[in-house]
Amino acid sequence: MKPPVSSDMPGGDDAPKREIGLSLDGDTLEGGAARGVEAIKNALKTMPGSAGVYRMLDDKDRVLYVGKAKNLKKRVVSYTRIMQVPLRIARMIAQTVRMEIITTHTEAEALLLESNLIKKLKPRYNILLRDDKSFPYILITELHDYPRIVKHRGARAKDGSCFGPFASAWAVNNTINHLQRAFLLRSCTDAVFSNRSRPCLLYQIKRCSAPCVDRISKPDYDGLVDICRDFLTGRSQNIVKQLESDMLAASEKMDFEQAAMYRDRIRALSQIRSHQDINLEGVEEADVIALHHEGGQSCVQVFFFRSGSNYGNRSYFPRHEQSAEVPEILSAFVGQFYADKPAPKQIFLSHEIEGQELVQTALGVNNDRKIELLVPKRGGKRKLVEHAMTNAKDALGRRMAESATQRKLLEDLADKLDLENTPERIEVYDNSHIQGTNMVGGMIAAGPEGFIKNAYRKFNIKGDIAPGDDFAMMREVLTRRFARAQKDDPDRENGTWPDLCLIDGGLGQLGVAKAVLEDLGIEDVMLVGVAKGVDRNAGKEVLHIPGKAPVRLDMKDPVLYFIQRLRDEAHRWAIGTHRAKRAKQIGKSVLDSVPGVGGARKKALLHHFGSARGVADAGLSDLEAVGGISAALARKIYDHFHGEN
Repeated sequence: MKPPVSSDMPGGDDAPKREIGLSLDGDTLEGGAARGVEAIKNALKTMPGSAGVYRMLDDKDRVLYVGKAKNLKKRVVSYTRIMQVPLRIARMIAQTVRMEIITTHTEAEALLLESNLIKKLKPRYNILLRDDKSFPYILITELHDYPRIVKHRGARAKDGSCFGPFASAWAVNNTINHLQRAFLLRSCTDAVFSNRSRPCLLYQIKRCSAPCVDRISKPDYDGLVDICRDFLTGRSQNIVKQLESDMLAASEKMDFEQAAMYRDRIRALSQIRSHQDINLEGVEEADVIALHHEGGQSCVQVFFFRSGSNYGNRSYFPRHEQSAEVPEILSAFVGQFYADKPAPKQIFLSHEIEGQELVQTALGVNNDRKIELLVPKRGGKRKLVEHAMTNAKDALGRRMAESATQRKLLEDLADKLDLENTPERIEVYDNSHIQGTNMVGGMIAAGPEGFIKNAYRKFNIKGDIAPGDDFAMMREVLTRRFARAQKDDPDRENGTWPDLCLIDGGLGQLGVAKAVLEDLGIEDVMLVGVAKGVDRNAGKEVLHIPGKAPVRLDMKDPVLYFIQRLRDEAHRWAIGTHRAKRAKQIGKSVLDSVPGVGGARKKALLHHFGSARGVADAGLSDLEAVGGISAALARKIYDHFHGEN
């Protein structure tokens, strides 16, 4: 997880001089590196010789690098030997103006802290894991008398047991479907459960036991929940054997309906175990992590095995310098990957990593149990790793091909629009509303590697805007976007400023965008309005550029397809945001605006009166008769619906 900066590191004496223009006069260093070395030496004067984490910061207090050490003083002093470090580290030293340290009790604690800080701060000179998506889990709730089984994302739930992770939403949804067929657990919300008067469709298709209407006793339902938990924690073979025994016993008693139920459960459980691409006997809980490194880029492939089944795989493309080596990259990946998620009992790696024993110890500390890091050399486990490496190689090949294609499209776009340079970041803006309601704006971003999804933004229109005023909506969105950019990154050093902005609209929308940038004093961001043709058909778009004649591209031009894809993605993003906002508004009740009425009291009122309209029309004495509603609160509710205001 640390860069190779020991005294015997590769690089040669002249390497840093070539990169940062150093000059040597005896032992004297001149230039930025000299100032960096001096800053490090000043920090060393008070630096302890204990375990901890150090941060190197530049003149704007931005974190350049986070590292850990068993002995901080011995580790950091190696940075002062400027002529022995690689070029990447020399550049970092040249930008360093001060250091911060945090001491820890052990090196394992330092490693855990380092991984968390790297993931949070994203320093420029560290190897970074691009992991902007959470994993889905299966959640079995525990607070309700009749637990439910659902898909869960985000922080580990406190009100139930989580099982996973799964590599995709499809994998977790498919598994839940089979588990419902096997164990008949409910998936409905507590509100729906408490208001049922007859079984729902899931009961009819034999995917729920209908505890909401007492079609199953609580002890029997609890038994199904316990068996489901056992299956998800890896005791699947024992459960299948017990079901087979129960099926045979029911057959011998001529209870064929019961036997058929057990048969269907066995089939459902078998499908969970067999629908995966790879399974290995004896591997109950493990992750397989394989790295392929080529052309200065890397792909890490992770396969998840839980309960003896393959829960899918996911590809990662860590950001690092071209000179980074495989052990360093893989070590950094493992530390950051498990910084915010539980690790399985075993982790199979494709290569030995830096500080493997230390990483293993740190993972054990973080998970309160023994974790094994293994590099299989033969047998079935080695085949799993080789399969993961093949997937990593294929994924990296596809990504490099896509990146080359994307780069060519960006170059052609610059040529067609007569841009001075090839854009590194394109932003596309669109708005969405229905007759002026639920107005939202959307922004998507794209670059040489495709869509930059962690840069997408949503804008809830807040200003005093007439319903459906698209020009005013665009003005607010662009003003908020670029005013924030000027505040957060005034020097444009973080890569968050666009080179080109595509505006979904014609000359009117483009004029608004131009006026916004002029008001903010921004002159070097290219604007292009993408207007549909007279028949609003795809392929007849007109590109409006300030101060230039409109551009019309051939219908078969790849650049036109590229622009259409960008515009359609912005349209999809804006519409999705609008629909989510509209759905949230539809789900609101007039009771939500009544002071003092929370979820429990709202539920009591709706149960008593049957609807929000019934609450609004109720008299004061009727409101006071509702359980949990005091006389004072009843008066507030009554005044809310009947008062002059």
